Amino acid sequence: MGLGPSPEGQCAIEPLEGMRTQLEEDLPSDNLYAYALSKTLTKVCSPLTVGLYSSCPNRINMILKNIEVYMEQEAKRREKQYKTKRKPRTIKASISDILILIFRLIFYKPVWTKENQNQPNVRYVFVRFSAWHFAGSDFLWAGLVLRLCQELQAKFGKLQLGLYRVVQHDEDKAEQKKVTEDSIKDWRPKKICCFPLWLLCTVVLTVVLVLILFLVLFGFPQTSKEEGGSTQQNTGSVGAFEAVAIGILGVPAVGAIRFIFLIVKNLIVSQDFNIRRKMDGKKMSEQLGFMNEVRKEMRLLSCFIHFMEVFERRSIKVVLEITNLDRCEPKKAVGVLDSINILLSDEESPFISLLAVNPEVIVKQVDKANSCFIKKDKAFSFLNRIVTLPFTIPTLSTTSKCKLFRNIVQGQSEFLENLSHPGPSKCAVCFYPETDCAQHIQTCRADTTPLIHNQEAETQHHNAFTLNEEEIERLTDTAFESIFLHSRSSLHLYIAGDSMSMRRVINSIRVSVVVMEALNTELPKPDNIAAWVILADRWPCRLSWILQCMEDDQQKAEIDTGVTNSNVYDSKSLWDVFIQHRLELHIMKREVESLLEQDGDPELFEMFLKRDFPFTVEDAVRFRLSTVNLDSSIRTKLAKIRGSTALKEPPWKSTLKCLPRRIVINMSTEDICNEMSRIGLPHNYTQTVRVNHLNGHALLFSDPTELKEIMQMTLGEWTTFKIHFLAVTPYAGPNNNDWPLRPTQSTMAFCPSR
Repeated sequence: MGLGPSPEGQCAIEPLEGMRTQLEEDLPSDNLYAYALSKTLTKVCSPLTVGLYSSCPNRINMILKNIEVYMEQEAKRREKQYKTKRKPRTIKASISDILILIFRLIFYKPVWTKENQNQPNVRYVFVRFSAWHFAGSDFLWAGLVLRLCQELQAKFGKLQLGLYRVVQHDEDKAEQKKVTEDSIKDWRPKKICCFPLWLLCTVVLTVVLVLILFLVLFGFPQTSKEEGGSTQQNTGSVGAFEAVAIGILGVPAVGAIRFIFLIVKNLIVSQDFNIRRKMDGKKMSEQLGFMNEVRKEMRLLSCFIHFMEVFERRSIKVVLEITNLDRCEPKKAVGVLDSINILLSDEESPFISLLAVNPEVIVKQVDKANSCFIKKDKAFSFLNRIVTLPFTIPTLSTTSKCKLFRNIVQGQSEFLENLSHPGPSKCAVCFYPETDCAQHIQTCRADTTPLIHNQEAETQHHNAFTLNEEEIERLTDTAFESIFLHSRSSLHLYIAGDSMSMRRVINSIRVSVVVMEALNTELPKPDNIAAWVILADRWPCRLSWILQCMEDDQQKAEIDTGVTNSNVYDSKSLWDVFIQHRLELHIMKREVESLLEQDGDPELFEMFLKRDFPFTVEDAVRFRLSTVNLDSSIRTKLAKIRGSTALKEPPWKSTLKCLPRRIVINMSTEDICNEMSRIGLPHNYTQTVRVNHLNGHALLFSDPTELKEIMQMTLGEWTTFKIHFLAVTPYAGPNNNDWPLRPTQSTMAFCPSR
């Protein structure tokens, strides 16, 4: 999670009192976040793309697994709760249901009504797509469609899908939007010349059967050879009768043969076979119409799902779980992202995409694949156009890391499924309470399976969350009202004007409320929940910078004094933290330019934190566990850039310790004089500093040549001075990247809020 501390700084949060200590010790398991995300997915409309961000593949797989469990539980709960007049059909179809389905497919068309388009019951179909399995193909996105075709055929039946393709699907009408009618009937019979198709087929079949029965019983009329001249006339009458009989029997037979041929063809040579064949073709790049064919196939699958919704009397959502995309080549990865954006962009699409990736890796891949989009399009903006719900999995707490380490030592699974969940503390290995763990530990070690299976414990594990649904809905609605009601607050001034950003805010508020309710902590006001989500959405780089500075300040205070004065620091406003470190961010502007481009208007940022919503450090800690829409990779990159000087320290640093730029930039004239005395520089140089009013700003933003002339130091003294205050190595020239800033740069003038 964006608000969670990095592994290096995890201990810095622990000394904070009260709520902070409790949250650190009782950091929720990944199951809570899987539950919160699943609750949000069951309430939002499709199509939807969720960015599930984490650097740990095992945690991603575990959360995806638990999301499936919780969404299935929600589907069963709805079927028990909602007692409709017409009960939904069973998911596992019986023989009678299959026969009824075939009859509906051949002779009826579905009618879109308000009732069948707003079914309370729902069915989820989960499709796992591992991009790594199709990495050898030139067009990775085609593998996504192939996997989807295979899974839907397995869930609904190959015969049913092939029959729908032959007798129901119309490519011209498929592009049209569904028109809702005011009707009580869900089905309308197909008609030919104003007659129902089933009636015409019944009449034709009856006539054919009667004719066949007549011929079997009586045969064709016979004439004797002795009748002379009349024989030729009767023979002509019999030939005409035979021709009529053959004609009557032949037309239905030809139609039946054609229908059976098409069905058999779609069963043997389905669309997924064509996709696989064209994916393996060497001239794939020359097949310009292939993308359009795949798009048509996606539309056919959507229409088939809409048909099955009416038949089963429930909504059907297809959840695409896209994994291992960050392991593929940049161009192929961007191709899959494009397919999500294009193929699943239909407003009536029933697809929910879960893009489970390492955000830091996928951003680098998108940046490298410049040929896939215009140069002005940066990685973050490219992803923001696709992802409607960013969900960042938080970093592990100290307790969770210790339990995971013990799990691995004892030869158990690396999944964090059973690490820290609400209720009595359980052993990470055997599900038993830790007080009784000793008597079971040998059994656990002796077991060769990855994790001991305990059905009862697993059921309890997934039923651990009992939340007040009404309270969650009330808080969520109140938070939404604080945005669109002008009289409630000024949040409407800060939301972005594009619909994708609005969707991200709405979905993130839902998740945040569920997480806070599940944590059983004191809930902030709904207005503040909405404000924090908007802050993370509109200014992710600046907020990440504030949180990183908070963590570094706490770590430094603990190193220097051994104790963190949490009461004083917690009351400090986030705007004050930003003001204190804004010059350092300005110095790093070139290195973080791509991150700063994500942020909105800097003046609005100042007005947001300084006037309308003056959040404090304590508020940031409170929201830390529930903020899922802040990309943690941004903060990681800021931390790396901020600590890059320490990584390049020379071996002689133990003698002449370089001061970090964030310390130098805040030093006053007296601080510099005291530091010069401490490192043994002559006293006369401190007088020069006082006379010229040299503070930290002046040192970092001055021309080093002019600074050297003013100080009038010897070569050895100047070397010591610039190493200590300017963090420049003895052999570094003015063109070295470690040099803080040159006066010729245009970045000398800056806005206070930047």
